[in-house]
Amino acid sequence: MAARKPKVIVTRRLPDPVETRMRELFDTELNLDDVPLDREALIKAVQRADAIVPTITDHIDADLIAAAGDKLKLIANFGAGVDHIDVAAANERGIAVTNTPGVLTEDTADLTMALIMAVSRRIVEGANVVQAGEFTGWTPTWMMGRRVNGKRLGIIGMGRIGQAVARRAKAFGMQIHYHNRKPVSHVIAEELEATYWESLDQMLARMDIISVNCPHTPATYHLLSARRLKLLQPHAVVVNTARGGIIDEGALADLLAAGAVAGAGLDVFEFEPAINPKLLTQPNAVLLPHLGSATVEARIDMGEKVIINLKTWMDGHRPPDRVIPSML
Repeated sequence: MAARKPKVIVTRRLPDPVETRMRELFDTELNLDDVPLDREALIKAVQRADAIVPTITDHIDADLIAAAGDKLKLIANFGAGVDHIDVAAANERGIAVTNTPGVLTEDTADLTMALIMAVSRRIVEGANVVQAGEFTGWTPTWMMGRRVNGKRLGIIGMGRIGQAVARRAKAFGMQIHYHNRKPVSHVIAEELEATYWESLDQMLARMDIISVNCPHTPATYHLLSARRLKLLQPHAVVVNTARGGIIDEGALADLLAAGAVAGAGLDVFEFEPAINPKLLTQPNAVLLPHLGSATVEARIDMGEKVIINLKTWMDGHRPPDRVIPSML
């Protein structure tokens, strides 16, 4: 008799090849409507499943984990960030948490550079003028942005994505600076010609462009606070492809409106999917709907990571991408 397949509940619609393979390997319950599960549905899911595959839209807090059935042994997150999961509470219940690191690095770095260019060169503003039929011809002093070549880029968080952004920015002739919990290896620093700043405040006051690429943890909540945002030079640009809560969104909107910051490129928002109304009215703000990992290749790779974590756990081994509280 074949062994019982573990019950796996997937909270959102995933790419077809991923869902098909999961159905082959596990007793998989899919979300074909792709509507986020409400609280009641999430509670029922953790009470019935051996493993659950959530996404950033699912709030897996301590109360939800406390309501889980004894069968639940794995939370295999579809995504690299786990700030929506109470990893410590899961660990205390003996429930492993995994994520999908690495496979979204290049795509997120690409989008970061796209936002840097879009804000600096006013690409979205210009496109909107053309699409509205308001382009009347070239003018010497109209729609002038700023070049990125030679500018100082301050990267907050020099992990995989931060380093990938730095490599791209260096190719554009930018000077690389960064703030991190600790300096990167001398080999990486020499490759990127990167300058380390132990003091975030000191770095912010000297940069032309700021790129937020650190994880969202209790320590990084509002890391770019109202006080720190005011340290930026008036011509500075802020780009965030990490998590919205790292920036005080209201303070950033006020500074943009006052002309105290030149522009912002945001792919994530503090109260996503809600966006501060002030941001929506700023022509110098390029706002995207969380597209960082939104490529066919990245989403399939993420799903394959989830499957590897599930299969490794099912076979009685430690999943390769397990997240433990001390890592956060």
